[in-house]
Amino acid sequence: MTVFVLGSINLDAVARVDDLPRPGETVAGRSLELFLGGKGANQAVAAARMGAPTRLMGAVGQDDSGASLKTKLMGYGVQVSDVLELADAPTGQAHVWVSASGENMIVVTAGANALVTPQQVAGATLEGQRILLCQLETPPTAIEALFRAGAAKGALRILNAAPALPQGAALFPLTDILILNQTELATYAKLDHEPVRLEEVSLAARKLMSRPDQTIIVTLGATGVAGVRRDEAFLVEGRKVKAIDTVGAGDCFCGALAAALAANMDLRDAVEMANAAAALSVQKSGAAPSMPNRREVEAFLER
Repeated sequence: MTVFVLGSINLDAVARVDDLPRPGETVAGRSLELFLGGKGANQAVAAARMGAPTRLMGAVGQDDSGASLKTKLMGYGVQVSDVLELADAPTGQAHVWVSASGENMIVVTAGANALVTPQQVAGATLEGQRILLCQLETPPTAIEALFRAGAAKGALRILNAAPALPQGAALFPLTDILILNQTELATYAKLDHEPVRLEEVSLAARKLMSRPDQTIIVTLGATGVAGVRRDEAFLVEGRKVKAIDTVGAGDCFCGALAAALAANMDLRDAVEMANAAAALSVQKSGAAPSMPNRREVEAFLER
């Protein structure tokens, strides 16, 4: 079964530094690399690498970066016929700083990503699309159009509500599975601290539910991943690995989860697999290039 991703496509410029700069501080970069990135592209690559036939809808500019990124996506097995090339906007970019400890800071310039429209969504064929996966780096109006159309086709709608934007909450009632990290959960639930324990996480997550059949997944970093439904909550513990680069780990989780669910995997087993995929991804540099394939994840789970 297939995964349909609506999301951003960026050129990631990743600079490695000893320590992340403080406000007003200039630091020397140890290296600079250019990667395929953007939450939509990253999650599509993760899903495709996990074996799911994957389509990506989005937009790039009619520039060298746009053409190159589409070629790279195809190289990862992602279908890009729904990616527009726009003449009046540049391809999106992300400027990423990664410290020696693996932490990162990111500034994103949307470019063509901001011009994806409901009309573009209306032109897509959604027949046979098992999973719809979105994030918040493309306009919420386009996401709403996709989720409303998907509901009529019986698709499972997954929203990774990142970055945390006020308008993102309006999409929650249209969402079947909502994916957040601790910071995003605290923002949307209007908490003054990030929840840590499963009891805190489940209480905060249930505040965001608008239907009894919704599921909320909360990634908790090294602690693991919490799954929350109206009548149950579970924790999949984190896996101890040496992080080299955490960029794209959340996207890896989302794409791998979508692929597992597209293969009709049970939710908890799907979360286990996605958690393992994300743990593998932080051991490599870059976002899309770090996404593991299904065989690597299965071998990691067996260990």
